[in-house]
Formats: sequence, structure tokens, C-alpha cells
Amino acid sequence: MNGEGGTTPQGPEGAERRQPSRRRGNWLKKLAFALLFLALMPLLLIPIYSAVNPPVSALMVVKRLGGAPIEKQWVPLEEISPHLVNAVLMAEDAKFCRHIGIDFGELRAAIEEARKGGELRGASTITMQLVKNLFLWPGRSYIRKALEFPLALYADAILSKRRILEIYLNVVEWDRGVYGAQAAARHYFGKPAAALSRAEGGRLAATLPAPDLRDAARPGPVTAGLARLFARRAAAAGPHVGCLKE
Repeated sequence: MNGEGGTTPQGPEGAERRQPSRRRGNWLKKLAFALLFLALMPLLLIPIYSAVNPPVSALMVVKRLGGAPIEKQWVPLEEISPHLVNAVLMAEDAKFCRHIGIDFGELRAAIEEARKGGELRGASTITMQLVKNLFLWPGRSYIRKALEFPLALYADAILSKRRILEIYLNVVEWDRGVYGAQAAARHYFGKPAAALSRAEGGRLAATLPAPDLRDAARPGPVTAGLARLFARRAAAAGPHVGCLKE
């Protein structure tokens, strides 16, 4: 009926007008389901990763889409030189064995420093870096950082410390397209990760904050100085790595 009340046409014209609205509704539903799936995926995968090695990380996928190659080879933690393991721990997260995925003391210190006008530091733990590499995206973002916190707490509750470090050392990027300790050791020094010396372990640890800019094989003065520092700390890391003996 097309009277003065302005009723919606019931014929073919009205059906045609309703089609775009239905299509938009279906598209929004699909988008909502996709976003929900992406949000739940880490919660499903983290328990699986307690026994299954991650085939790729989100960082690898992003870099590969950008044209970078992927060079990686998984090795268990016992086949990675303790010199490298300890150097990375002391360089990246000396309280790794004592926190619950987030170092709240370091986080408070970073926030206080920023409030006083200093540069906002990341205060990232190895666990936070791991969930970022596995499930999130690179670059600085408050949204991404907010997502890291609950995921890091969840990962620390589900995975052992040893497993967290094992996955991290196998997915972290050490040069453009070079992921994991084994690929890095062969790329820079032509040897397996198990054979790395104390000095080489320190050099690899020193490249982690800027793998695109620092070269473990030919370190500049800053990288070389950090490498020596991390190698010395690694030699005295005993009290800090007890959780790896689980």
C-alpha cells in the first residue's frame, strides 16, 4: 500500500531496496566473527604451543608480505649455547625467572620516568616480546602494548619459563629475515647455535634491540661494548637462570 502513511513498498522495488541493507548486515557479521576469531586465536594457540612448535610468527608473516625472506630452523633449548641463553636473559630481562610475565617494578619505573619528562621506555619482558612476535604487529603502539599485558600474563600462567624462552629464542629476529638462534649462529658465525662462544653469545644478544641496524659479525663500537657487557653478565647469571632447570 502506497498511501499517505508512507508504508514501505512491498513489491519488487521494496525488495531491491532491502538487498543492500541485508548485504551490509551479513558483511558486518562476518567481520565481527573474524575479529572475534583473531582475538581468541592466541588464547587457543598458547596452550597448544606448550607441546607444538609455532610454525611461524605474526612478525614473520608481516615481514614476508613486505618482501623479506624467512630463514629459520628450530632447535630445542638444550641445543643453544648457554652463553647465548644467559646473555639474552641478562640483556633483555634479568628478572625473567622472578616475574609473572610483566615486570611491574620496571613498568612503574618507566611510567615515573616518563612523567618526569624522560623518554617512555618499553619495559618489555621476554614474555611480552614473545606474545608480540607471535600474535601482534611491530612498531610502537599503545593499543598493541595494552594487548601485550594480558597475553603475557596468560602465557606465563600456561607455559613454563623454559618453554617461553625456548620459543622466544627460536622466533626472535636477529637480522632481516633471520629468525631464531640456529639461523642467526649460522648466518653470522657459520656454526650451530650449540657451538657459540661467550663473546659470540654477547654479540648476538647486543643486536636484539635493533637487528636491522646492528651486525653481530662486525659490530660497531656501541654494539661491541654492549656485547662485552652482556658476556660478563652472562658469566655471572647463575642466580638468575634457576627457572630454566625445570
